[in-house]
Amino acid sequence: MSESSTQERPIGAFLKEKLKRFWETFHYGPRTVAQIWREQPRLTLLFALCTLIAGLLPGAVAYVGKLIVDAVVMASRSPDHTGRWQAVYYLGIEVALVTALLGIQRAINVLQSLLRALIGHKINHLILEKAIHLELKHFEDAEFYDKMTRARREASSRPIGLFQRVFGLIQHGISLCVYGWLLFQFSGWVVLVLICAALPAFFAETYFSREAFRLNRWRVPETRQQSYLEMVIAREDYVKEVQLFQSGALLLDRYDAIFNKIFSEDRSLILRRGMWGFVLGVFSSVIFYGAYGWIAWDAAKGKITLGEMTMYLLVFKQGQSAITASLASIGAMYEDNLYLFNLYEYLDTPIQTQTNGATKGPMIGDGVRFESVSFCYPSAKQAALSGVSFHLKPGQKLALVGENGSGKTTLIKLLTQLYTPTSGRITLDGLDIQAWDLDALRQRIGVIFQDFVRYQFKVGENIGIGDVHAFEDRELWRTSAEKGMAHPFIAEMDAGYDTQLGRWFQDGRELSIGQWQKIALSRAFMRRDADILVLDEPTSAMDADAEARIFDHFREVTEAQMAILISHRFSTVRMADQIVVLDKGQVVEQGTHEELMEKQGRYAHLFSIQAAGYQ
Repeated sequence: MSESSTQERPIGAFLKEKLKRFWETFHYGPRTVAQIWREQPRLTLLFALCTLIAGLLPGAVAYVGKLIVDAVVMASRSPDHTGRWQAVYYLGIEVALVTALLGIQRAINVLQSLLRALIGHKINHLILEKAIHLELKHFEDAEFYDKMTRARREASSRPIGLFQRVFGLIQHGISLCVYGWLLFQFSGWVVLVLICAALPAFFAETYFSREAFRLNRWRVPETRQQSYLEMVIAREDYVKEVQLFQSGALLLDRYDAIFNKIFSEDRSLILRRGMWGFVLGVFSSVIFYGAYGWIAWDAAKGKITLGEMTMYLLVFKQGQSAITASLASIGAMYEDNLYLFNLYEYLDTPIQTQTNGATKGPMIGDGVRFESVSFCYPSAKQAALSGVSFHLKPGQKLALVGENGSGKTTLIKLLTQLYTPTSGRITLDGLDIQAWDLDALRQRIGVIFQDFVRYQFKVGENIGIGDVHAFEDRELWRTSAEKGMAHPFIAEMDAGYDTQLGRWFQDGRELSIGQWQKIALSRAFMRRDADILVLDEPTSAMDADAEARIFDHFREVTEAQMAILISHRFSTVRMADQIVVLDKGQVVEQGTHEELMEKQGRYAHLFSIQAAGYQ
């Protein structure tokens, strides 16, 4: 094998790989067009018809323009008026064609606007629908959160952009076929020159599109941090600390620093893109005027008529614009597909679903059992729970006690199937909760987490969201609020359960932390079929007296229900039928308050320390 051939093979392989990567980028184009067709077949079909007509009309206008010029030239040389009326006749045809073209272009714009709104909403719906079915671990994974942010940021607008460019490419392609046929009558070389003149700009735009995508993909953590800083500076639940600690200027400086870093990268790309755009634009203009001179020279020599010269120049100019627009569309489609990779990478994320599972267990009345349950968070080196075992019988109240980080909330996340145990199992009515239908399982559990959500909804809706099947049941709102001890202060509001909460919307009213906790507690009571109630620090913002009243009331209204209580106040914990003491993810003690106090172990030590603070 010769030396030249050994050198050519790596270059050929390199070019082949580049070309393969380029075409692979268009992988999501057919999927996107098919999605739009499924959602809006009538608008898509009408859009395609308008595109076909819009592709044919420019060539027809150019050809009729040639007939007009030739008719005028003939009329100037003829003593009768026949040629003049012929020119007027052709002029009328061109007016009709131009009017039709304007109407079609306007129709295309209208259809684009309608499709943009409808498809943009549909894609955003798919993104949010996917978020509903994701597991908690996805939201706690920074890398995946960046993926979701990229999908939400631009992918909702990219599908319709790709769709428009596909049909724009078809329109320009039809026009180019007509232009090519007309120009070929002059010279096939003109057609070749026309195509070759636009290729450099296309390759440049493709390169810069990939560079822009690469920059945006890499910088997602920075842009997300920038959005977070905007929220901290401008939201009402942060403003108190920002003003009190005078941290606004510090946060704003950090915000500006992120912008300056991003802008410096963008500026370099914009300047290089602009410079190459200018150079290649000059190159394209030189090619055009070279062809212009060639056509004019032939007209001066009498090889073509004045009308033909006018048509060829117009067709060449429009053909050049059509090729440039077509190649720009391909380059933009390439960029769109890069961003659509973000969207479909997110939408194709596999999720575990538990449908068609069991809706009841084989041992009804057995309650909840944790059997040697262990769990380790994906990125953690140490287990959050290790070998946890206990049995909660129907009607019993269980208290979880332990320092922060001992695994109490993690245990609740496992019970509610927000996470899956690393080992061991959790059973409800004698059946592993992994075998339960997820919806059926969660309908049996009412939960209030320590970091419960304060919805910017009306009071009743804030409570009703605890059970979407009874979201607008006003009678159940009141019943749940009475159980959660929120009804007294709700009744004092002018609009009662129709009072808007929060400051985000008009006439919104803010509550105290204690009142919000009662709203959240009421929300947990919305599930009438729930026989398991989980309260994670539900009264942390209340004083000891109010907390004692709430738990006395709580025992009364949950007499037949199982309840798991997490609290740092031992005055309420001692009311539980069973107390489990956790330390570093392990059960170190278990029993009633009296039994644990007799052991004089960790629980007794913690109880004594807290009791001493009240003496």
